[in-house]
Amino acid sequence: MGHAIVNPDGLHNPVPFGYSHTAVVPAGTELVLVAGQYGSGPDGAVVSTDFTEQVKQAFRNIGVALAAHGLDLSHVVQLRTYVVNHDVSKLGPIAEAVREGWGTKPPTQTLIGVAGLAAPDVLFEVEALAARP
Repeated sequence: MGHAIVNPDGLHNPVPFGYSHTAVVPAGTELVLVAGQYGSGPDGAVVSTDFTEQVKQAFRNIGVALAAHGLDLSHVVQLRTYVVNHDVSKLGPIAEAVREGWGTKPPTQTLIGVAGLAAPDVLFEVEALAARP
């Protein structure tokens, strides 16, 4: 059995915002942790100065990292996203990328606004926790 995503009655519907409230991982499940991925190509250079493009590339990079372990986005239980100079306009591109990857069953997610990341041109970073059933 794989992990279960649950959005309990009594809490608002978080799915339109690109996350779920809870996830349950069965005992004995192997966890795969993916370090923060940013909008970089294989050479490590940022692919675009555009926030939306960086978000899309960062999520593609999560997929590449998971594939190295025989997993895909459906195995992700939790995301932690970091947004430089966060404002509400940045929620849309993130929610859209999550919808593209997970549809109506997004993983849990915490968004953290930060002043900066590892390099000045990095605007977005995402790390993931995945569960191998």
